[in-house]
Amino acid sequence: MARKPGANVPKSRKRAGSVPSATGRQVDWMLIGAVVVVIGLIAGLAIYLVPKFNEQRAEQKDDVAVESVSEFVPTPQNPDPAANIPGVTKRYYEAARHVTATQRVAYDQSPPFGGPHDEIWATCTGVVYPNPLRSENAVHALEHGAVWITYNPDTISPEDLDYLKQLVRGEQYLFLSPYPGLDKPLSLQSWGHQLKLDSARDPRVNQFITALRRNMMPGVYPENPQTAAYPETQATCTAIPGFDPSNPPPADQGEPGPDAVPMNGGSANPMPAG
Repeated sequence: MARKPGANVPKSRKRAGSVPSATGRQVDWMLIGAVVVVIGLIAGLAIYLVPKFNEQRAEQKDDVAVESVSEFVPTPQNPDPAANIPGVTKRYYEAARHVTATQRVAYDQSPPFGGPHDEIWATCTGVVYPNPLRSENAVHALEHGAVWITYNPDTISPEDLDYLKQLVRGEQYLFLSPYPGLDKPLSLQSWGHQLKLDSARDPRVNQFITALRRNMMPGVYPENPQTAAYPETQATCTAIPGFDPSNPPPADQGEPGPDAVPMNGGSANPMPAG
């Protein structure tokens, strides 16, 4: 018996839920779902790990910062590590030559970092002074082992000033004040040492502080090898009567007059340490 046309041709079977693709192939939704899940897991892992990686890098940077100043810690073998800091100016000054509150000193440096000074020191317990200080008070604080950081309010960047404030605030034997007319954005002073810089982020800032804040090692000055980097190694930085850190004596204006005390002492009174 004759077969009907198409009688033995099998009919195609379609799987329930499948969608024909443009090429005639079926899309495997289970496979796509698995891929999406894997991508989600990878993204979630990245969200977790990236902050951890950044924290680790920050810790490594902190370690590098510590390592970068370790060689500037004074030792008997290296009493003056500041000698290895490029740009540091060093001079030897006689100590304990005091002037009164009404006298001025004809300093040989600006800002000064040694020489005759007021008998009352500027409080140097991490104070951030908003106004310029009287140099004669500030220099006495250097004689006690402090580092005085000054900045030009017209040329320092806001970011650098914020950085210096955070660096100084609350730190013993550090103090910060503006110094109008400074020939660099910032300058660091310790007794007998000075470093002028363009940026507060310069690594030499921390190197200078490490090398010279309360450096009690003898052998810093060839002129007097028995003395430490600063004269009064047992002196304090706390406030005393005669200097109110919330309202300190203002900076003198203009150049010192002919009656100013010269750097060799002149009418300054040699006084006991204090």
